[in-house]
Amino acid sequence: MPIKRARLIYNPTSGREEMKKRLPDILQRLERGGIETSCHMTIGEGDATLAAAEAADRGYDLIIAAGGDGTLYEVINGLTGKPNRPPLGILPLGTTNDFARAMGIPKHWEYAIDLIIQQYTRPIDVGKANERYFINIAGGGSLTELTYDVPSKLKTMIGQLAYYMKGMEKMTRLRPTELTLQAAGVGTFHDEFMMFLICNSNSVGGFERLAPDSKLDDGLLDVLLIRKCNLPEFIKLVTLALRGEHLNDPHVIHFRTDVLKVTTPDYVQINLDGEYGGVLPCTFSVLPSHLHIFADQTGESTYR
Repeated sequence: MPIKRARLIYNPTSGREEMKKRLPDILQRLERGGIETSCHMTIGEGDATLAAAEAADRGYDLIIAAGGDGTLYEVINGLTGKPNRPPLGILPLGTTNDFARAMGIPKHWEYAIDLIIQQYTRPIDVGKANERYFINIAGGGSLTELTYDVPSKLKTMIGQLAYYMKGMEKMTRLRPTELTLQAAGVGTFHDEFMMFLICNSNSVGGFERLAPDSKLDDGLLDVLLIRKCNLPEFIKLVTLALRGEHLNDPHVIHFRTDVLKVTTPDYVQINLDGEYGGVLPCTFSVLPSHLHIFADQTGESTYR
């Protein structure tokens, strides 16, 4: 087997593991698997995007993103718009690792590297929001803004629980937002909503059944609209969502589409894979089977 050239893009401050300590072992394991790897340590916001774009332009055989969902989001945005898109490996070293969970990529770095060494890839859809890209989820509305309010140190210490705590804290002062959503093949919705979520996978924000039937390669986006509700109704909805039983709740509208235009008379921020993605209005669409991700060929690998 010919030696493969890889560019490893890693976040030195990822939440779950100290990357600097693991790096020599990671590189050694990749080398033993026939992958010659050069490294790029990110130094700030947007750096992983530039590094991924450069790696694609320079003709690397594969790119490896090591970090959390934020690092992965930046790498996706550097890679997606390129005519040459090397396959992507993921070392899920962050706090939540939603996309790795959806793909069944093991959270232990040794097993995740073994998947890359096996060189089996799976094509996946990529979401587009105006001129930005997302791989797992997009959203907007009052409830999605809590992502920006959770301190990084708190996320590192207690993980997803930090988001739930902040959500409950903000719930008493949240207000619904007037939105108009035009969905291709579905119709138009105009109402007050607490938030909208556009899912490319079934694992979002630690909820593994938020979009139970969503698939990464079906060419469609699963859309969830949450109508105006009070705190008790919201708590009930969260409880149902943990069991994947929320789609029949009267506060939830669910449909699938490949193009969705969202407008509002208000100022509404967009959240893309947990990161700030601009403001409305926005047209969301899907790029079918646009990237190839290293995955388990049997489909039996689990996030463990």
